[in-house]
Amino acid sequence: MKNLVRREIIETAQTLVIKVGTNVLSRDDDSLDTQRISALVEQIHRIHATGRKAIVVSSGAVAAGMGLLGISKRPGDLPHLQATAATGQARLIRAYDDCLQKHGYHASQLLLTANDFKTRARYLNVRNTINTLFEFKVVPIVNENDTVSVDEIRFGDNDHLAAMVANLVPAPLLVILSVVDGLFDGDPAKPDSRVIPLVEEWTDDLTKATVATRSTRGTGGMHSKLEAVKTATAVGENVIVANGRDSTVLDKIIDAQEVGTLFLAQGAAIPAWKRWIGYTVSPKGRLVLDEGAHHALAQKGRSLLAIGITGVEGEFAMGELVSIADANGTEFARGLTNYDSRDIRAIAGHRTDEIPNILGSLPYAEIVHRDNLVLIS
Repeated sequence: MKNLVRREIIETAQTLVIKVGTNVLSRDDDSLDTQRISALVEQIHRIHATGRKAIVVSSGAVAAGMGLLGISKRPGDLPHLQATAATGQARLIRAYDDCLQKHGYHASQLLLTANDFKTRARYLNVRNTINTLFEFKVVPIVNENDTVSVDEIRFGDNDHLAAMVANLVPAPLLVILSVVDGLFDGDPAKPDSRVIPLVEEWTDDLTKATVATRSTRGTGGMHSKLEAVKTATAVGENVIVANGRDSTVLDKIIDAQEVGTLFLAQGAAIPAWKRWIGYTVSPKGRLVLDEGAHHALAQKGRSLLAIGITGVEGEFAMGELVSIADANGTEFARGLTNYDSRDIRAIAGHRTDEIPNILGSLPYAEIVHRDNLVLIS
């Protein structure tokens, strides 16, 4: 039964978004493992032969830079970290391109920050670039732009970046390759722990099975991977977490073999526009609703009206994304607002027919229209 589920998922996947962790691509001396990249590319070539496409979200720039610069420990300060990433990125992309050219492909370098996903125009530009690269037999190699990223524009790690990249393409399968065999039911270092082959329904108890440690060279860990998995499955995507040190792991995944942990999508796929609203952009403020408005949005599929708003938090302009919370302060939706924060404070709790007397006009009947609203819980 489990293999039938995997087979169905593989057959419907059009694009594999493959995230490769730093430890997968690094040797013990922190130098770049070009043989690992070669094996990865060989499998991507076979993925293309099935009619599917592949995007690689690749860590390894800092590790490659450490090897080139003779640094034994990951830099702790931002200038040295960014300089190491800048040095290593050139080495990383060349390694991919050298391997891909043997199969008639080229590698393209896409260095992104969170700002590239925050505005609709930039988000669409990234998506259009990827689609155009596919036309030219080019494999997109995506990484966070560590040379310019600061806390305000960072993804945090490439697990989250990969989940956001998967939002850009139709019918994706997100594959996260690490140095563990998948999600274990306990500490992977203990002999009695076993890989969980299939997660059909997301629960917060899943995070309790992880060990709160980071990898030696990377920025993530299993907890980070589960957060990325949660984001991806929430918008209707399937995710596999598997061991990237297995030189045939992608072949096994395409063959629907039971490797790693398969996380099933939670519900139907969400259109790209609503994915962007609900899971890509960071909210600029928050609206708190009364019970009636919460029920109208969550249960009846209505738009948000001013009368149901009891609180406005933060400062934001018309058209920006806001978080929408219930009377207890729990976020349950996100949406694009038709009014700025100052006007919403003035009309909150009022009927729609009272708004012209307060603001002088009625630009919109809804604070957030249902078409621009996404339920996230």
